[in-house]
Amino acid sequence: MNSDHPIVTSILSYGMSGEVFHAPLLAAHPGFQLKSALQRKGDLSHQHYPSIKIVRSLEEVLNDSDVELVVVNTPNDTHYDYTVKALEAGKHVIVEKPFTNTADDAQKLIAMAKKKNRLLSVFQSRRWDGAFMTLKKIVASGVLGKIVEYEAHYDRFRNYIAPNTWKEEPGPGSGILYNLGSHMLDQVLVLFGKPETVSARIGIQRPGGKVDDFYDLRLSYDNLNVIVKSSYLVREQVPLYIVHGVNGSFVKYGIDPQEEALKAHQIPGTPGWGTEPEKLWGKLNTEINGLHFEGKIETLAGNYLGYYQNIYEAIREGKELTVKAEQAMGVIQLIEAAIKSNKEKREIAY
Repeated sequence: MNSDHPIVTSILSYGMSGEVFHAPLLAAHPGFQLKSALQRKGDLSHQHYPSIKIVRSLEEVLNDSDVELVVVNTPNDTHYDYTVKALEAGKHVIVEKPFTNTADDAQKLIAMAKKKNRLLSVFQSRRWDGAFMTLKKIVASGVLGKIVEYEAHYDRFRNYIAPNTWKEEPGPGSGILYNLGSHMLDQVLVLFGKPETVSARIGIQRPGGKVDDFYDLRLSYDNLNVIVKSSYLVREQVPLYIVHGVNGSFVKYGIDPQEEALKAHQIPGTPGWGTEPEKLWGKLNTEINGLHFEGKIETLAGNYLGYYQNIYEAIREGKELTVKAEQAMGVIQLIEAAIKSNKEKREIAY
C-alpha cells in the first residue's frame, strides 16, 4: 500500500453512520485521506478531526477535483439522486446500505457506473463481523454436513419511538427491513445464493409506531430452510445464529463488538480490535471424521477496516471488488419480494 498517494475522500453526512463508522475507519486507514464532510450546520466533524474541511453543499464536494471517492451516507431516499450526481462528476462512490429504495434504481446506478468506469459499492460492513466471518468458515468447511436450516436474528429493545429521526417516519426505504434487513439478507446471499421463494410477515409492534419495526422472513432453497428475523421488542437475548446440518449444529449469541468500540471512539485496527470474550464464542456440536465434537469455537476478530482495505485495493491496484453493486441490488430485490409477499399474504417466487 502506498500511503503517499491516498484516496482523497468526502463523506456526505456526519450523522450516526459518518461519525461512528465511516470517519473513524477512513481516518485509521493510511490509504485514505478524509478531506471533507458535508454538514448542513454545526462543526462536529471538525471537532473530532481538525484536518477535515466542512462543506455546506453537495456541489462543493462534486466540484472538488481532488476528491476521488464520495461516501453517500445520507437518508435512504437521497441515495439514488446523490449517487447519480457523484458518478456524473466522475467520482467513485460508496453507498450506505440500503443501496436504493428499488431494484430498478439500483440497476440504473450499476449501468451508469459501468458507463463512467467508476467504482460503485455498498457499505455492507457486517460481512466483516467476527461472528459472520466465523460462521462462513464453518459452513464452507463442511463440518456440519449439508446445511438444512439457517436462522438469524438481529434484534434490539427500543419500546419507544425515537424522536426527530427520519428512520421513524414513513416514506420510501423506511422501516426495519430496509435498515437491519439489508445486513441480514446480504449475509444470506453470501452464504447460500439466491432463494427459490420468499415468504414474509412485516409489521408494526410498538404503540404509536409509523414504520415497520419487525419482520419474519422465510426463504426456501433446495432442501434448505432460511429464517431471518428482527424486532425492536426483544429484551431477552436470543441466538444470533442457529445453524443445523446433517452432521451437527452451530449456535452463536452476541452482537459484534466493533460498533460499540467505534461509539466509544476506540481506534480501529488497534491490538485486540474486534475480539470477543470467550463467553460469547459459538458452540459447535457435530461429528468430524467419525468423532463426536462438542465445544466452543473461538470467534474470529471482526475487522470493518477490511471493507475499506478492499476498496483501496480495487481503486489503486485493480483487484476484485468484494461488495459488488450487483449483490446489493440482489438484497433490494429480496426486500421487494418480501414486501410483496407480506402485502399479498402468499409465497413469492424469486
